Amino acid sequence: MSEKRPAGSLFDSAALHESLRHNKAVVCAVSASYISTFAGYPLDSLKSRLQTQRTPISVPKLALRVYNEEGIIGFYRGLWIPLITISFVRAASFTIYSSTKEHFREHNLLARDTLPCIAATSGIGGALSGSLISFGSAPFELVKVRRQLEYSIAESKGLKLVKAPGTFEAVRDIFNSYGLKGLYLGFRLHFVRDTTGTGLYFLEYDAMRHIMGRLSSGEQGPTPSWLPVPASVVPFMCGSLAGVTSWALIYPLDVVKTKVQQRALAGEQRRGVLETLRRLIRGPDPKAPKPILLGLARLYRGLGVSAVRSVTTHGLLWTFFDLTASYIDNLPRSDDNT
Repeated sequence: MSEKRPAGSLFDSAALHESLRHNKAVVCAVSASYISTFAGYPLDSLKSRLQTQRTPISVPKLALRVYNEEGIIGFYRGLWIPLITISFVRAASFTIYSSTKEHFREHNLLARDTLPCIAATSGIGGALSGSLISFGSAPFELVKVRRQLEYSIAESKGLKLVKAPGTFEAVRDIFNSYGLKGLYLGFRLHFVRDTTGTGLYFLEYDAMRHIMGRLSSGEQGPTPSWLPVPASVVPFMCGSLAGVTSWALIYPLDVVKTKVQQRALAGEQRRGVLETLRRLIRGPDPKAPKPILLGLARLYRGLGVSAVRSVTTHGLLWTFFDLTASYIDNLPRSDDNT
């Protein structure tokens, strides 16, 4: 006998539980993403500002400047954009990633439970996910960058902002200046960054989970003797490491993307990718180039705060992802009441 709806109940709990199980990847990804995004957004805002500073500044000083000029809201400027789009991006990303791996298993391609096969299928699934999602996420990220850099963009235009414009005003300004295609300023860099970064991210995460003892069923087994950490810590540890290392590898590309977008939004003369990269490393004067090590240091400006953000957001993402998945797996089934 199937589970009956209790008297006075407004919904069928059995149907709800079955729906949660059927859409587990999406439910886990969305719920975990909201928490991790809110926790890490202030650091993401500081990262964007550090990338576009003309002169070096420490994170504490920049944070104090933002607080003095804009208040607490300055750290969360543009937050609602990723909060709204995160449901689409995470749900689609995890669905594509999971479906790709499932396709490989069904067709017996790279189906062995070995590290190379797991890394390959996860990397391909992640890269495909990142490339497809970039078409939808690029306009939203551009608006987010615009909101985060409102004051520096105004400064580049020789303006003094009394109050930063809202999100809809920012979108309207981009549209009025460049038309619909303006929402895709810097898209090629965004596409390459997301394809490469997402592929590396899922590859590293699943590879590390395999090394840390995850079973083929998906459950966490005993951790290796050389790193006997509690099983509950494994998702946070692997998520943090995957987030930090994959982000560090593509960080210079993100710096160039942000700089290209900032110049375009400020109405300054556009430069190519290689020219932007050269000027970031060697400085604006080709006759008096900066030392290459100093230039490379500028290219990685903001990496420290970005690494902390990655530890926070991706560690929490996978921790809450696994907790939500465990909760759904343990929901009562209708056949349990027969």
